[in-house]
Amino acid sequence: MIDKNIILPFYAKITICFVGIFALFTILYLTKFIVVPLVFAIVIAIVLSPIVDYFVRKKINKNLSIVLAIFIALLLIIGLGTLIISQISQLSDSWPALVDHFTTIINQSISQISGYLNVNPEHIHEWIADAKDELINSNSSGLALGQTIITVGSGIAVFFLIPVYVFLLIFYRPIILEFISRISGTENLVQVKSVVTQTKTVVQRYLIGLLIETAIVAILDISALFILGIDYAILIGVIGALLNLVPYIGGIIAVALPMAIALATKSTPMYALYVLAAYYFIQFVDNNYIVPKIVASKVKINALFSIIAVLAGNALWGIPGMFLSIPLIAILKLIFDNIEPMKPWGFLLGDTMPPLIKKPVFRKKKIINN
Repeated sequence: MIDKNIILPFYAKITICFVGIFALFTILYLTKFIVVPLVFAIVIAIVLSPIVDYFVRKKINKNLSIVLAIFIALLLIIGLGTLIISQISQLSDSWPALVDHFTTIINQSISQISGYLNVNPEHIHEWIADAKDELINSNSSGLALGQTIITVGSGIAVFFLIPVYVFLLIFYRPIILEFISRISGTENLVQVKSVVTQTKTVVQRYLIGLLIETAIVAILDISALFILGIDYAILIGVIGALLNLVPYIGGIIAVALPMAIALATKSTPMYALYVLAAYYFIQFVDNNYIVPKIVASKVKINALFSIIAVLAGNALWGIPGMFLSIPLIAILKLIFDNIEPMKPWGFLLGDTMPPLIKKPVFRKKKIINN
C-alpha cells in the first residue's frame, strides 16, 4: 500500500525541481525547429484573436474571419519585410565604402590618441586592417547583413507553416480551453475558467500593447534619423524598435548602429552625438509615457530575470529566442500571478520591492484571573 501523504525533504524537492528544469530546457533545445514556429504561432494567434472575434461579431463566417485576420497580418509583414530588404540591398552596395570611411576615422583617432599617450599605433592599425578585410569579404556577396537574410531564407518553409499553425490554434481554441478545464478537475472548474479568462485577456492586451509600442518607437526612430539626415533611416529605425524589445542590451545595440552610420557617412562626429541625444529622448518618452499608457503596466519583469531570459532564449533558440524570451516570461508571470500556489514565483519575476523594514506586530497578552 502506497502512502499518499509522504512528505519529501527540502533537498529532494530542490533536486527534483532542478532535474525537471534541466530536462525541460534540453527538450526545448532539441525540438527547437518544432517549438519555435509553434511559439511564434501561439503569440500571433493571441494577438489576432480579438480581430477574429470582431469579424465574427460582424456576422462573418469563423473560417473566413480567421483567414482575413491572417491575410492582414501577412500583408503587413510582407510589406515591412520588402521595405527592409530593399534598404539592406542599398546598404550592401555601399558597405565597402562605409567600412573604408569608418576605418579612416578610427585610424585618425588612434593616431591622435597614441601621440598623446606615446603608444605605438602600428599593431592597432594592423588589427583594424584585418578586421576591415573580414568585414568587406563577409559582405562582398552583395548581402551586407546578409547572414540574417540567408537564415531567414532557409526558413521559408517555416514561414508558410506558421500561418497554418495560427489558423488551427484559433480554430481549435474552444477545444484547447475545454481541455484545460477538464484536466483541472470538477472541483477547480470555476477557478480555472476564471484564471484562463483573466490570463487570456491580460496577455492579449500586453502583446497588442507591445506591438503598438514597437510601431511607435519605430516611427519615432525613423523620424529622428530622417530629420538628422542619417542614411538608411527606415532600416535602422525598424531594427532599433525591434531591439527595444530586448531590455537593456537591445537599447545599447540600437543606438550604437545609427551612431556608427553617422560617423561613417557624415563629415562631423557631432551627428553621432545628435543621434545619441535623439535616442535618449525617445527612450525617455518610451519608458515614461508609452509603456505605462499602452503596454500593460501590471507586467513588469525585473532586470535580473529579463537579462537571464534573454541570454537563455539566445542559448536555446538563437536570435528568435531573444525576441520571444520577454513575451514568454511575461506570460509566465501573468499565469503565476493568477494561480495561488504560484504567486511567489510571479512576485520573484516582478519588480515590486518589499519594504526594507517591516513594522513589528504587537499582540496584547490576555490576563487570566484565577
